[in-house]
Amino acid sequence: MVSDTPKHYPVLLNEIISIITPQHGGTFIDCTFGQGGYTKKILSFEDTKVIALDRDLKSKIKADIIIDQFRDRFIFKNKKFSQLDNLKVKTENIKGIVFDLGYSYSQIKDPTKGLSFNSTGNLNMRMGINDFSAKDVIKKLDASELEKIFKYFGEEKEAKKIVANIIKKRKNQEISTEDLVELIEKTKRRKNYKIHSATKVFQALRIFVNKEISELINGLIAASKILKKDGVLAVVTFHSLEDKIVKYFFKSLSENKSVSRYVPKLSQPDTLFKMIEKKPIVPSVKELKENVPSRSAKLRYVIKKNDFYSFETDVFQKFENLIKIENFGNKL
Repeated sequence: MVSDTPKHYPVLLNEIISIITPQHGGTFIDCTFGQGGYTKKILSFEDTKVIALDRDLKSKIKADIIIDQFRDRFIFKNKKFSQLDNLKVKTENIKGIVFDLGYSYSQIKDPTKGLSFNSTGNLNMRMGINDFSAKDVIKKLDASELEKIFKYFGEEKEAKKIVANIIKKRKNQEISTEDLVELIEKTKRRKNYKIHSATKVFQALRIFVNKEISELINGLIAASKILKKDGVLAVVTFHSLEDKIVKYFFKSLSENKSVSRYVPKLSQPDTLFKMIEKKPIVPSVKELKENVPSRSAKLRYVIKKNDFYSFETDVFQKFENLIKIENFGNKL
């Protein structure tokens, strides 16, 4: 019987493999296991080991299949990647750490998660190990907070009008996924037929509910600490906020001038990373034809130059405004 479920494509897989070089063996960390695409490819090379993480409980089903095949070479942890430095497993000689910040097709289509504007029923959007849902956000946060979430996390230009209509509607009824989509479609004046009217608001809610800003920053910091000298840190992003954070983090720790403008250059410590390519790697024409959702993917990577554990980064200060918005969730 032929399955009608679309095939899952690990985005930029060939490019990732060419960068982390598992053909030479080593231990790798897959921070976003998902459907296991990167993990399975890495394990197809001899003398490799993979430690995989995922906050989604359902990902363990796929992980258990791989454990049966590669029991001596594969470890799975149901954790968020911000917990990278608390895995309670040996993390010596980590050769490569990979983040794929996208959602898999199965996650988007999972009705219990409600990640898509095509979902029905309760607003959820929790990926796992969460404190609150999108339903809580829409129901409890005030107008100014909702507006900032939509504006800064979703780059929604009509956030103010959308929020005004949400506030009106929630006085009389609980807002479901379908209600929110309908409300957005009726509110937005400018129609963009290339993307759905609700895309930006749903993106904003997903980012907010899953605390994706602080998760990414803490994950990058933790990965940088446990990665060994000459190890590769590679990240695939799918929207501009993620890419800005990764770009800044990599650039600031690859250039001496970012350590402190007040310290003479000769007195500054060596940089943590070496950046080979300043511009992001994007999917090939062939991949874009086979996997349309990969169109927004950008891959950036750096190589760790030194083994030192302690380093300074101002990435939290740089994105302080986004962290403040994310912290609205503390009241839920």
